[in-house]
Formats: sequence, C-alpha cells, structure tokens
Amino acid sequence: MPDRENSCVVRESRQVVRKFLARPQHEGVGAIVRRSIGRFELKYFDPFLALDEFSGCHCASRVPRSSTQRSGFFSLKFPPFRLHFNPAMGLRAERLNFSVYSVFCPTGFETVTYMLQGSVLHEDFEGHKGTIAAGDLQWMTAGRGIVHSEMPAAQGTQKGLQLWINLSSKHKMIEPRYQEISSKDIAEASNEDGVKVRVIAGEALGAKSPVYTRTPTMYLDFTLEPGARLQQPIPASWNAFVYVLDGEGGFGSGSKAVTASAHHLLLLSSGGGDGLEAWNKTAKPARFILVGGQPLGEPLAQLGPFVMNNEEEIDQATDDFEKCVNGFEKARHWRSESGISLGF
Repeated sequence: MPDRENSCVVRESRQVVRKFLARPQHEGVGAIVRRSIGRFELKYFDPFLALDEFSGCHCASRVPRSSTQRSGFFSLKFPPFRLHFNPAMGLRAERLNFSVYSVFCPTGFETVTYMLQGSVLHEDFEGHKGTIAAGDLQWMTAGRGIVHSEMPAAQGTQKGLQLWINLSSKHKMIEPRYQEISSKDIAEASNEDGVKVRVIAGEALGAKSPVYTRTPTMYLDFTLEPGARLQQPIPASWNAFVYVLDGEGGFGSGSKAVTASAHHLLLLSSGGGDGLEAWNKTAKPARFILVGGQPLGEPLAQLGPFVMNNEEEIDQATDDFEKCVNGFEKARHWRSESGISLGF
C-alpha cells in the first residue's frame, strides 16, 4: 500500500496514568492467557470488559479423549467474578468459581478476536462456522446471546488477542451478528516516518476500517520502526489504553513519558489531551495496539459471560440460558462439531 502522510497533530498528548504487566496464567488445556483488563487490578475500564492475549501449543497428545473438565484449547475467557457497577457508587466484585469450557454463551456485549499467529475454528448453535487465521479479525456482537465455541484449527502455536466491549442497554438484546475480515482486507497505511498501522476499527493515517462499532471504538495495531514517532488523535471524551505486543516503545510527552515493553498495559489519562504521542528509540521495531472507546456510564452487572445492567436482568438471562428459551432454544441439543472431533 502506498505511503501516506501523517498530517495529524496532537496538541496535548495523553499521559500514562497506570502501567502494569499482564502476567501469564494457565487456562484450559495447553492455553496461556495474559489478562490485562477483567482482573481484580482492573475489573472494568468502561466500555471494556476484558482484554486477553492468549497463546498455546495444540498437540494431539495433549488433548484428553475423556475429560471430566471438558475444557478446550481456549478456556471460557471471562473474568472469574460477579461485577456490580454504578456510576455514582463505583465498582465492587465478588469472586466466582467456574469450570473451564470450550463452549460459552456471551450475552450483552461484543467480542473482538484478532489472530496474530496460527488459526482457530469457531462455530455457533445457529450453524455459523469458519476459521480465523493469522491476521484475521472476527467482531462478534453477542447481543441477546449466542452459544459458540473456539478450538485450534491445526497443530502448532496459536496466538491472538480477544477484547470484550460492553453494549449499551438499548443494544444488549439485539440479534447476534458477525463482522469478519480476512487479513488481506484489513485497512493498512504507513508513512515516511516509519509508522505502520493496521486499522481494526476507526481511522489512522488516512486509512479507515469498514467495521461498524455499536459502542464507538477505535482499535489500531501500530508498528514503529527504529527512530519512528507517532501522533494519533483520540476523541477527548473516550477512555483509551495501549497494550504492547513486541519490542519497547515510549508513550506520552515530557517528564511524564513512560517506556514499556511486551505484555504491558498502559492506561491513558482522561479529561484532557487530544491524542497520543509514541516513539521508538530502540534498534528493533515496536508493536502495540491503541484502543479507545466511548464510556457508556451505565450500571453494570456481570455474571461470567452474562453482562447486563442489573441483577434482575442477569437472573433473567441465566434463566433463559438454562431453560433454552428466548433465543437459546437451539442450545438444548447443540454440540460443537470441532469439539467433538477433538474429543471434548
């Protein structure tokens, strides 16, 4: 793709107000997950419910043919607690104990799966199925609820990111839908300063993603070559964060600037600053995602993959799922074909 001028000028950079390392944890069979949002240190970053960097090596000898746990390569990736959030009263959490499954039932939010290496098979109880390969994107709006599975597509290492984005109360019960974009169709741009971007959602360097975001969101995959500098606008009212994938970069400006290496999450300041300044002073490329979203400012109630606005709605959603009614009728007899083929 031809180079593009980066004409964006950030008058005041957002600063890093919090930095922490997403430490690896084992989940499921052969999976390692680095969860940076959706853990006790950061339970909810409106509108973001969870961010996982997942990796694992799927080998036939490691798949249990008869497992009482019935877990798959990808575990049920949800925060292990019940959340209660009210804009006026803050957030409290209650830890839960869940078994780990390869099949799960997201309700009331969107999941964004972005593969970095390898590929996964996905399918749901409506018959939708396919493969998410390296560089591909799946933006799934769960809405009123959908039962689906994620399994490794082949032997070898699978790596990727999964982001959970909350939906406003008016969108929580919409019909489920998918937006799937292959790697070759993801908008890309670069400039003469050594900045490259893949635009998952939003716009950067003149390139725009075709993805429609019900909760206004930007999701940008940047690579900065040695010596490169970046200025990327961010809407003033949005919450935003950086997650470093490879190398080491600098973020912010002046004496408050912060450097960070792989697997670090950086929360950016709110209430001031019209964008982000970033740079790479090392001898190797630095790769990171910049994600921002418009806060919903609504009460939050969460029980695992059920995300609603109050406890009564949570009780109704779980009751619908358990009784296989109100959109979950096909869940009663559905089993994941890829899960069966792998012995789950």
